[in-house]
Amino acid sequence: MSNQRPRITFDASGVCSACLYSDYKSNCVDWEDRREKFSLLCDRFRSKTGDYDVVVPCSGGKDSSTIAHRLRHEYGMRPLCVTFSPPVYSDIGWRNLRAFIDSGFDHVLVSPRGDINRALTKLGFELYGDHNEIFDRGQMSAPFRVAAQYGVRLVMYGENGEAEYGGSGKYNDLPGLPWEEFENVYYSENLEKICNLANELGYTKNMSIKDMSAYQMPLVEDLRRLGLEMHWFGHYHNWVPQENYYYAVKHTGFKPNPEGRMEGTYSKYAQLDDLTDSFLYYMMYIKYGFGRATSDAAHEIRDGHITREEAVALVRRYDGEFPGKTFKVFLDYIGIDEDRFWYIVDKFRASHVWKFQSGQWLLREQVS
Repeated sequence: MSNQRPRITFDASGVCSACLYSDYKSNCVDWEDRREKFSLLCDRFRSKTGDYDVVVPCSGGKDSSTIAHRLRHEYGMRPLCVTFSPPVYSDIGWRNLRAFIDSGFDHVLVSPRGDINRALTKLGFELYGDHNEIFDRGQMSAPFRVAAQYGVRLVMYGENGEAEYGGSGKYNDLPGLPWEEFENVYYSENLEKICNLANELGYTKNMSIKDMSAYQMPLVEDLRRLGLEMHWFGHYHNWVPQENYYYAVKHTGFKPNPEGRMEGTYSKYAQLDDLTDSFLYYMMYIKYGFGRATSDAAHEIRDGHITREEAVALVRRYDGEFPGKTFKVFLDYIGIDEDRFWYIVDKFRASHVWKFQSGQWLLREQVS
């Protein structure tokens, strides 16, 4: 894993925080004790009247489907599943979501205003090199807003991404992310500033912060007053993405990408629901010099599924692959042409990551 990953740390021997956490999970965590604590957590929030007692953010993907199914069938909870609509649904993503719902789950789909969502998606791409900046806010806020509306006090997310993929280690032993940390970890910019920038730069006209309520977290004091808590399922259960895939196929009708692997990686079962999603990972490659194949392969090494040599071969072959299949969809959604797209891309190439040589951009360093 590259040292360009935001918030990643290395020990004196050059071992990254993700590998250190993997070793910690294997050698120091008592998973039986964690599962017992999870059962007690469920008992604490379990409804005595048969109402919803946990909200699960759920796209219909392998991870969230597995969490919801296990909560219901292993722990006797009654989950309400919440999806924040992605920019452009894929056919397989929509079919997986419907299959999940049909397997026996109540579900709420939150869809923001299309005009504002397009404008803010374009702003995210052009200003931050991250078209999902606003989607991430909606994806994070919607479950809490729905939980507050239904009087549910427990929201169950999947894994602690900072720990699992290499980030700040200060959250490793926490069962969930403290409310005060959400802005720092998940977002690039303050929502009010995004609102002001969108108006000033002409992405929107006279948009107010109230028009952005779909992306806004409830106030921290309101969350505390409601007694609402957020927990990571992966804190209590060893998080193995490949095992989640097999579980979801068996229990919720999940199907992998019928076209095979996703562009930019070798995996065929992750991030299937959104046709614009591959550009998030492509821009990660542009900004930091590593892409989705690196993240996938590094996790599978830590899970013991592939060797480092196999992972290097996969990364060298697929990392940074341009998502040409959905390029037109992406351009049409945010309303720019190819020249503008490549201008923005090149704007985010850091000189310590890239060099221009013989008429082409080349990475200065690659895993080998």
